[in-house]
Amino acid sequence: MVTPGLTVWVIDDDESVRWVLEQALKQANMVPRCFASSSEFFGALEETKPDVVVTDIRMPDMTGLELIEKLHAAEPDIPAIVITAHSDLESAVAAYKSGAFEYLPKPFDLDEAVELVSRAASQRTKPTVDQIAVAPAKSIIGKAPAMQEVFKAIGRLSRASMTVLITGESGTGKELVARALHENSPRADAIFVALNTSAIASELLESELFGHEKGAFTGATERRIGRFEQSDGGTLFLDEIGDMSAALQTRLLRVLAEGEFFRVGGQVPISVDVRVIAATHQDLGQAVQAGQFREDLFHRLNVMRVEIPPLRQRREDIVDLARFYLDLAATELGVASKSLSDGAATHFLTYDWPGNVRELVNLCRRLTVTAAGREIVVQDLPGELSEVGSRDESDWTTGLEQWAEDRFTHDSASPLLEEAMPAFERTLIRIALRRARGKRLEAAKLLGWGRNTLTRKIKELGIEAPY
Repeated sequence: MVTPGLTVWVIDDDESVRWVLEQALKQANMVPRCFASSSEFFGALEETKPDVVVTDIRMPDMTGLELIEKLHAAEPDIPAIVITAHSDLESAVAAYKSGAFEYLPKPFDLDEAVELVSRAASQRTKPTVDQIAVAPAKSIIGKAPAMQEVFKAIGRLSRASMTVLITGESGTGKELVARALHENSPRADAIFVALNTSAIASELLESELFGHEKGAFTGATERRIGRFEQSDGGTLFLDEIGDMSAALQTRLLRVLAEGEFFRVGGQVPISVDVRVIAATHQDLGQAVQAGQFREDLFHRLNVMRVEIPPLRQRREDIVDLARFYLDLAATELGVASKSLSDGAATHFLTYDWPGNVRELVNLCRRLTVTAAGREIVVQDLPGELSEVGSRDESDWTTGLEQWAEDRFTHDSASPLLEEAMPAFERTLIRIALRRARGKRLEAAKLLGWGRNTLTRKIKELGIEAPY
């Protein structure tokens, strides 16, 4: 719900951005005021105060992040929204750590911007002023809307050490996100320990997690320190937590609830301060209902949830990821980096990647070795990629050709494009809305439109509810 009457100050050295935002805010019955520089903004701030501030991140005299820090030192209750052309993880984390209420990656939807301003004003709370330096994080590539949500989650959690549950299909990069959560947290200088619980036999996993005393069982010739003790003060990442046995689930629950445990064969409780980040490809909610996972442990782990999208739902990132991992593979192998031809890139975009990013990484390594030239062409691709690319392209274009021939043969009265284009747009809009579960803003991004354009098209084409 948009709140009318709000005073909104916009700081951006780009006159066109200021004008567009000013018109959108006025149309929503808000009261905008625009500034071309931070010095103009702070001069006006001495006389009166706005309800919300919207600032670009890059300006000649002061960055948007510096502006927010200076603003909140004097006026900590004024929410600020950052506009950035750099929609990567580091920018998202930096925005939240500077005290921003939210950040908007360019290009942004005006309806979304207005709604965000209204929400910022309605949730005005005094932010924590003490800032934490941004820890260096291994870059995660992701300009797709679904990955922007992941970046925002990491940014929001950058001041916290709470338990997080990461969900997503196998191969989507859950450990990479777990590392980013650690490296952008108050525990960034402490240890990060990763353990795939499904890769260790259940009878050995207890000792791996909690350690054991000498003589605790046959073969225990000396004391062993477990992963929880190793992670004391830092972060323990438990991958594939859904495969853990019932007995170990009970022990893990005790550690999360009380912060202490016993080594196998031990008599003295050991206290630890460990942040647990768990991950699974399973639906733990269904596992709880089926009696395969403890409900109380599920709620302990599910304090915050971050969902990683499969690669087929973030096709905008596929070519960038491929280029990154081709360069990485070349560096690892000590050879010249290879590039993707336009034809090969099209096949990459068409393929559904059932193995997700892990499959893409392995293919990039393979092609670095097997592709004959410096440029990877369609002929270099394995069968599953080359076949699906050509098949998918020819299937729909062949059908279109047959339809057009048939219309010409029967002397269609209406011009062909006037008949074809509405059907084409209607089909794509319905698929995008289905993918986005009816959320128009998300569907518009999938189509490469703004929300206003999508709304107009839905009305023009007569697309009815539930959309």
